[in-house]
Amino acid sequence: MSKIAIVTDSTSFLPVELIKQHNITVTPQVLIWNEETYHDGVDIQPTEFYTRLKTSKTMPTTSQVSLVTMQATFQNLVDEGYEVIGVFISSKLSGTLQSATQGKGMMGTAAEKVTIVDSFATSMSLGLIVLAAARAAESGASLSECLAVAEKTRQNSGLFFAVDTLEFLHRGGRIGGAQRFIGSVLNLKPILALEEGKVEAVERIRTKSKAHNRLIELVAEKVTGKSNIRLATLHANASKDAKALLDRAAQQLNPIETIFTEVSPVVGSHTGPGTVGLAYSFE
Repeated sequence: MSKIAIVTDSTSFLPVELIKQHNITVTPQVLIWNEETYHDGVDIQPTEFYTRLKTSKTMPTTSQVSLVTMQATFQNLVDEGYEVIGVFISSKLSGTLQSATQGKGMMGTAAEKVTIVDSFATSMSLGLIVLAAARAAESGASLSECLAVAEKTRQNSGLFFAVDTLEFLHRGGRIGGAQRFIGSVLNLKPILALEEGKVEAVERIRTKSKAHNRLIELVAEKVTGKSNIRLATLHANASKDAKALLDRAAQQLNPIETIFTEVSPVVGSHTGPGTVGLAYSFE
């Protein structure tokens, strides 16, 4: 039986206990702030990030995982006897997939042991794909079977999220189809979605509470009548809102698994504080 290792990047920001339980390897994205470099979720955590963001006169920038890190991560796992599946943030949002591909290309003949997958997702939408592949690998699935599980989960998953402001997405160049909401009435809360790997506008809601209710409605439209539903809330310095959202979504949609997590500092630098999202997958 072949040994299969699953690698992802830190934008997935899976809870630590799930990373350990399913032996997932995480490559950290890079945050650059006042000429200092931080590794996402390693030497800067969300609480520290948002506390600093409140008073900082400068804003951080981000950079994808380096190809050297990718190469070393892949090579170490191959040397340990693994075949590697790397599932990374959407290529339409980040250059991470390119770094992974270049890192693989530096491995010589060992490169044949590494398969790179574009998730067309990020945050827990990516995390749910990674978890599905890791669980398949644990169950003894072959490389092709794990890839099939990842692809099926990618097709049957998604993410809706509400932001307090579009300022951060706009400044970071990740605003995509939500550009058309720029200049709208300030007290309207934009609801956005990941569609085909890009951030797209869904609608604008008058209040935060109504926006969060609408997130549940949108996910319900996607999962009603489906089996083995999994839900994950994610938040940027809005834990109370996210927990309440997950509780209400779970009562209504009856998932087999719920996951509560934050967005990583790198993702938070693009979405801004106050963001709350609901990711889902089904079979």
